[in-house]
Amino acid sequence: MTGERNSRARRKPVEVALHAQLKKQLRQEALARRDALDAVWRIAASLAMAETASVIDIEPGTVVSGFWPMRSEVDVRPLMFALREKGARLCLPAILDKTTIVFRELVRGAPLIDMGFGTAGPGEEADVLEPALMLMPLAAFDARGHRIGYGAGYYDRAIDRLHCRNLTPRLIGIAFDCQLVPEVPNQDHDVQLEEILTESGLRGFPLAL
Repeated sequence: MTGERNSRARRKPVEVALHAQLKKQLRQEALARRDALDAVWRIAASLAMAETASVIDIEPGTVVSGFWPMRSEVDVRPLMFALREKGARLCLPAILDKTTIVFRELVRGAPLIDMGFGTAGPGEEADVLEPALMLMPLAAFDARGHRIGYGAGYYDRAIDRLHCRNLTPRLIGIAFDCQLVPEVPNQDHDVQLEEILTESGLRGFPLAL
């Protein structure tokens, strides 16, 4: 019995390493497909995706986190601004250190600062908010609602902190259809999306028990 436990313990680091390697490969392939999309088409698709705001039910004052697009990401700003017209209070992620992001309020007319990686966001004077709805960037996703981020784990840790405070934000991944992969090698601690928005529309996923 002890030998079996030791064998499982030895296998675990190997499995984690294999998962990480496969995630890296899937991430690179999905991002290459996204980068290959025509830039004008990406703009048109992003604008069309903003029309989904009409079917995303929020109460006035709901805190919604979005993101400032980098490289070939979906430009989620039109959707964010459409949700603001419905009464949403917007915020953007701000990187504090190598492990932590917070969400600072995005106020109309307030200055934005360079956040690195080609993104921008509110400065330190902005209020820090706790999002009830998170529009989440991602590199790849599968048909079960599992996502591959960019590898730093910022969102997983931010969501875990919210859960520790008994807060359960609604999670909507934002991507193009070409970022779909056959299966994401997930682990128990990985965050599953509830919904994903692509140019094909908004789809939901049954949450694993």
